[in-house]
Amino acid sequence: MDIVDVGQHRPDPCDVLVLVAGKQWRDRPDLRHWDQTSGGWLGRLLDSQQISTSLFATSLHHFPPQLPCNALLIAGIDTASMEEEGVAFRLGAAVAKSIGSKPRNSVRLSGFPASQEAKEAAVAGLMNGAVGQDLFRAEKSLTPPKTFFWEGLGESALHRGKIIGEAMLAARRWINLPPNYLYPESFAKEIVEMASTSGLEVEVWDRKRLEQERCHALLAVGRGSSREPRLLILRHRGNATGSAPTALVGKGVTFDSGGLSIKPTDGMLTMKGDMAGAATVVGILQAAAKLKIRQPVVGLVGLVENMLGDDCYKLGDVIQARSGKSIEIHNTDAEGRVVLADCLNVALDSKPARIVDFATLTGACVVALGNDIAGLFSNSDLLTSQIQQAAQRAGEYVWPMPMHSFFRDQIVGKVGDIKNVGEGRWGGAITAAKFLEEFVAGKPWVHLDIAGPAFAGSPCAWMDAGGSGFAIRSMLHFLEGLSDD
Repeated sequence: MDIVDVGQHRPDPCDVLVLVAGKQWRDRPDLRHWDQTSGGWLGRLLDSQQISTSLFATSLHHFPPQLPCNALLIAGIDTASMEEEGVAFRLGAAVAKSIGSKPRNSVRLSGFPASQEAKEAAVAGLMNGAVGQDLFRAEKSLTPPKTFFWEGLGESALHRGKIIGEAMLAARRWINLPPNYLYPESFAKEIVEMASTSGLEVEVWDRKRLEQERCHALLAVGRGSSREPRLLILRHRGNATGSAPTALVGKGVTFDSGGLSIKPTDGMLTMKGDMAGAATVVGILQAAAKLKIRQPVVGLVGLVENMLGDDCYKLGDVIQARSGKSIEIHNTDAEGRVVLADCLNVALDSKPARIVDFATLTGACVVALGNDIAGLFSNSDLLTSQIQQAAQRAGEYVWPMPMHSFFRDQIVGKVGDIKNVGEGRWGGAITAAKFLEEFVAGKPWVHLDIAGPAFAGSPCAWMDAGGSGFAIRSMLHFLEGLSDD
């Protein structure tokens, strides 16, 4: 699929003309122009109330009279603003998804967002909307059009939007890959290949190096699998002289059976996506390098499979993490926080100014906030505010959660320093965050529990089910908004 900036040039007749319309369509000069071109047909259609112009609704009309296209797609906007990035992204994705139901050659966009950032978001949306999760189907349910023509898009918005869209597509593909294709070694290989084309430095720790580095927590989770674990460190140096890096840490459990605390079949089916935190971090680093973000960024991903095997870790085990803290295992399905314990400690070696981790960590967070909102847990009001503002700007949803000190009491161990679950079911997302806080050494830190929004169980108007690419756009805003330290 290609997206072409055609400046002020009006391209030749196209397969599909896309118009964005709401109830107040007469206020828009572009729609009045197309209404006149169609001899009033478009206005009669929009006034007929036979089609929906509600937000992200689409309707396709074949062979519209006197319009230079074989089909007209009307994309609903109603009272929402196309200049909001979240709206622009979803609008672009909804258009691409609707058109992608059949092969198309040329698509012309009219009346799309005008601001730079909204254009970037819409470009990323166009790239993602017509790409589904059916990676191995001979006949795809969605087909990206060959070319989108956008009058007045601008080279900068096109360039940046493509970089962001590509990073999201990469993360979504990794999340959607089945576990027999994506496992620690194969994922590490793909990350190394991506780094070499993106200008990122990359360091790979294999089992031997992990043992030398005393990453006993990460190694313990991976012991039950025939697939050996990996830890990868990605570096974007930036050009902000003297600035300490921002460390981004991702949970990369490429498949989670639950271990001896085994999951039921329904709960295990989507556990190929338990590495979404790692995919998010790598996607952010890929885009940061290509966008040449000034701030230095270091990304760390711990890649393991959590399986049942002769040597799998057991309930009651006590494991000494790299930091020296001992972890009492009460549930082998609470494995992501155990992996992150070592990853967070390795992140401290880079002397970061701040740490942000991403993990599909708890079902409890989904119970609390639903499927579309990430839980935000932090020890820093400033960092919380910065990430909230970045997410709001991108049109993604995060919500700050309580981190009162008494929640730590629930993870105090009787044999080891801490245990990997709290007391009972209540506040499970919070006690998981309090566990992670033990390994950041007081650095300004945010934990984003993305268990809900990272993987969509069902399709929506703007995207197929599966991996979503959530938080990549938000975090790029966050990184670009940091001042030189």
